[in-house]
Amino acid sequence: MIQRFSRFLDRLSDYFAHRKGLLPMLGIVLVLANFITQFLPLGWLASSDLLLHLGIILAILGILLAWAL
Repeated sequence: MIQRFSRFLDRLSDYFAHRKGLLPMLGIVLVLANFITQFLPLGWLASSDLLLHLGIILAILGILLAWAL
């Protein structure tokens, strides 16, 4: 089980090492999608700012990961 997880982390690290800007760009897209949902009647999705929070967390993690790699 631990060896499988270790291999998964190795493959994930290799994938993101070549695409350092992918996670911050996805975070920006989520933040922009949250801005658009504010104008649409989507109920709890617009009122909770879920996409905003996920986008910010993803962008910060992407920047830290790119810095580490």
